[in-house]
Amino acid sequence: MNPSFKFFLALIISIEISLKSSLLTNLLIIFFTIIYLIYKHIKVKNLLLTLLMPLIAAFTVFATLYWFAPQPNLQNALSLSSRIYVYTLTIYCVSIGTTATELARSFEQNFHLPSKFAYGVLAALNIVPRMKEAVKQIRTAGMMRGVYLSFWSPVLYFKAILVALNSAENLAQGMASHGYRESAKRSIIVPVPVQKSDWLKSIVILFLVNLALFTLK
Repeated sequence: MNPSFKFFLALIISIEISLKSSLLTNLLIIFFTIIYLIYKHIKVKNLLLTLLMPLIAAFTVFATLYWFAPQPNLQNALSLSSRIYVYTLTIYCVSIGTTATELARSFEQNFHLPSKFAYGVLAALNIVPRMKEAVKQIRTAGMMRGVYLSFWSPVLYFKAILVALNSAENLAQGMASHGYRESAKRSIIVPVPVQKSDWLKSIVILFLVNLALFTLK
């Protein structure tokens, strides 16, 4: 499916289950998203981590609404806490098999996102690994001088900000040297087409979700 369609499909489903409470619908979405992830050959370790990471947040919501509420309602508590798993799993379904580059290209081509935003997001994502490496180098250099820079040290982040500003300047110069112009029309190197099957799948999925929302409790 087209990356943009996957993203907006997950977004619309998340908004709809936020507006209407339906425990059975949440459970069905969770079930089918897990089936989809298994179909995509996700590692068992990653699947278990995905199910365990939202557990604290889901348990907190459940405990607050069921054990500490003036009028506890088990179904309502389960419905609201299960939403966290719906949000997590639907976003995971979007991210699996879709890179940030593909998503940015799809937004630019299919939904006319300005190229400066698309390339800006890609630049920010690609600079994250360099920033992690720069932080490690700064901490190592500090320890060689007998200065320990902790994780919350302001000096560490001040130096990291300086590295980020330098990297941003180098990136801007590199893009300009390769002929990037903000107002110029750009050619498409890797097309991301929208097919009829994308519309069909999206409509069918949204129809089934809405049908479940308004018929199941």
